[in-house]
Amino acid sequence: MLSDARNEFSINFVFPFVTKMKRLCLLLLLPVLLFSGCRTIEPVTPSEKTDVGGGDAGDIAGFYLLNEGNMGSNKCTLDYYDYASGIYRKNIYAERNPGVVQELGDVGNDLQIYGKRLYAVVNCSNLVEVMDATTARHIGQVSVPNCRYIVFKDQYAYVSSYAGPVEVDPNYRLGYVAKIDTASLRVVDTCVVGYQPEEMVIKGNKLYVANSGGYRVPDYDNTVSVIDLSSFKETKKIEVAPNLHRMELDAYGKIWVSSRGDYYDIEPMTYIIDTQTDQVIECMELLACSDMTLCGDSLYVYNNAWSYVTQTSDVNYAIVNVKTHQVVTRRFITDGTEAQFQNPYGIAVNPNTREIFVTDARDYITPGKIYCYTPEGRLKWSTNTGDIPSRIAFTHQRLQ
Repeated sequence: MLSDARNEFSINFVFPFVTKMKRLCLLLLLPVLLFSGCRTIEPVTPSEKTDVGGGDAGDIAGFYLLNEGNMGSNKCTLDYYDYASGIYRKNIYAERNPGVVQELGDVGNDLQIYGKRLYAVVNCSNLVEVMDATTARHIGQVSVPNCRYIVFKDQYAYVSSYAGPVEVDPNYRLGYVAKIDTASLRVVDTCVVGYQPEEMVIKGNKLYVANSGGYRVPDYDNTVSVIDLSSFKETKKIEVAPNLHRMELDAYGKIWVSSRGDYYDIEPMTYIIDTQTDQVIECMELLACSDMTLCGDSLYVYNNAWSYVTQTSDVNYAIVNVKTHQVVTRRFITDGTEAQFQNPYGIAVNPNTREIFVTDARDYITPGKIYCYTPEGRLKWSTNTGDIPSRIAFTHQRLQ
């Protein structure tokens, strides 16, 4: 069993397409993943409750947290935190959906709330799980192969798809974006984009898609696809940098997109695209990014990127002012408790309280942790989560 950080990142490089899935057992589990997608029937595990303390968060009642689960283990789970009671609940999906045999499935990759529904993108189970946002009860599923991320506009959801099985192949096919009718939960159209598309943002009538090309290592994609939503056709590709991943749209019409580089000579950086011209206008050379989240004019960024050149992992936590494009701080955790982290993995900021949430995947095979910080960067509380805690979705309705 691999256990040290170097081997962990070696696996992530050999399988760079598994973004945010740095799995210690990946090499052993991959054959099982390719030939079997079914989950065995297991007893329903009741949720676990922990009192971490509550508070007033205005109209935000709490948040859901999606735990990826180690690839091939079918251990994707859903947690919930309630501000009014201060109770953090682990693994609520299984308890509330005892009739769903597969539960949430294999590798949760994205989590979003749209309208009254909660959408979980479950990558290796090839599906989008749709739940009631106030009860976390199953409504339906949409089949999308090797699905990655989800965004919304009007009555449609848009899901990025690698469009094929989990495998490294220099001749792997182009990916696509699936257009889903949120009323019928059916895929009504698809649009071919670049190789292994990742996160997306929508500005006006244009959908922007970050293409990674991770399956084609070392021949990464370096483009952002632009899709016209009226025709649902790709109209342009913007050349940016290799191995693109994260995207955030600010209030000034600028898209912040992260490049993971190649883990060797090309360093990870963050780029800025102007949606008026659809061109790259700036490269933030000293801003590497594993994940980012936007709150007002503040872009919160953490980086945990391995380099084969230095044989080290560069970990830092920054805030950037998206209006001025200036780095405000490179240390938004101010009390030193980041030293407790093993592998920072996800980030979110409450738009009302400005509390900062950082998740820690730890060793990737045992329960992770979530840390809640004050806006000043001091630890308020922390607690255990499911395996590999990743995406947070704030909700305005208490869990019923």
